[in-house]
Amino acid sequence: MVREEYVTTTQGGGSPGPVPDHVYKIGIYGWRKRCLYLFVLLLITILVVNFALTIWIVRVMWFNTGGMGLLQVNSDGVQLDEGESDFLFPVYAQEIHSREDTSLLVHSSENVSLNGRNENGEVTGRISVGPTKAQGHARNLLVNSHNGHMLFTADGGQAVIGPDKLRVTGPEGALFQHSVEVPLLKSEPLKDLWLESPTRSLTVEAPKGVRFKALAGNIEAASNMDIVLQSTEGLLVLDAETVRMPSLPLAGEGVSGNDQGLYEVCVCPSGKLFLSKAGVTSTCGEDQDC
Repeated sequence: MVREEYVTTTQGGGSPGPVPDHVYKIGIYGWRKRCLYLFVLLLITILVVNFALTIWIVRVMWFNTGGMGLLQVNSDGVQLDEGESDFLFPVYAQEIHSREDTSLLVHSSENVSLNGRNENGEVTGRISVGPTKAQGHARNLLVNSHNGHMLFTADGGQAVIGPDKLRVTGPEGALFQHSVEVPLLKSEPLKDLWLESPTRSLTVEAPKGVRFKALAGNIEAASNMDIVLQSTEGLLVLDAETVRMPSLPLAGEGVSGNDQGLYEVCVCPSGKLFLSKAGVTSTCGEDQDC
C-alpha cells in the first residue's frame, strides 16, 4: 500500500500547512491478488511440464541434428543405417533401397500392398502379398533379367516367354485350355513325351511341316476313334524297314472279298499304296494305279 501525502507551504512562512488526509491505494489486493498468484503458479507449472515432456520425447525418439535416431535425413532422402523401421500408416516414396550389404525385407502381420498411381491419383497397378496368396493387378506384366533381357510378359491378349527354353517339372505336366504355339516340344532325356487330350481331339499343325522324332524309343498314336493323317498338296511317306498293318480284316477261304465289302492294300514299286477290291485271289495286278 502506498500512501501519498500532499504538503503545501505558504509563501510567507516556512511552517507547513495542514496535511490533507487523502490516501490513494495503487495495486491488487485481496482475493484478486491470490488469484493472480495462483494463475502465475499454474503457468509456471505448465511450462515446466511441457519442457519435461519435450525433453522426454527428444530422448525417446532419439532426435538429433542429423535426423531421428538411426533415421538420418540428408539431401538424397531418408536413410536408415541400422535396425528396423515400423510404419503404422501408408508410406509414400519415390524409391526404396536397401543397404549395400543386406537385402530389403518388408514384413507385415496381415499383408503387404504396393500401389502405383497416375497423376490423377488413380491406382493403375497393385501387388498384394497376404498370408495365403499373392495377387497382382496391372495392365501389363513384364519380368526382365539382371542384364535387361525380357523373361516374361503378359497382357490381356497374350503371354510371351522370353528365354529359349521353358521347362515344366511337375509330375502332371502342363495343362493348356486353348492352343499352344511353340517351335520345339521335347521331353527330358530318357523320359517319354506325351501329348494327350482326354475328352477332345488333338490337332498338331504347322505352316511348313510337323516332325516327330524319337532317338531311342517308339512313336505311338492312340485314339478311341479315327487317326487322320492328311496332306493337302504333298505325299504321305512311311519310310521304315517294315510297315505292318496287323489288324486288317481277312476274307474267308474260297470266298470273294468283294462280296464281304473288303479291299486289298496294294504297293507299287515306287512305294505308293492303293486299294483294290478284294477277290478270291489278289487283284493288285489287275487294278494297278502306280
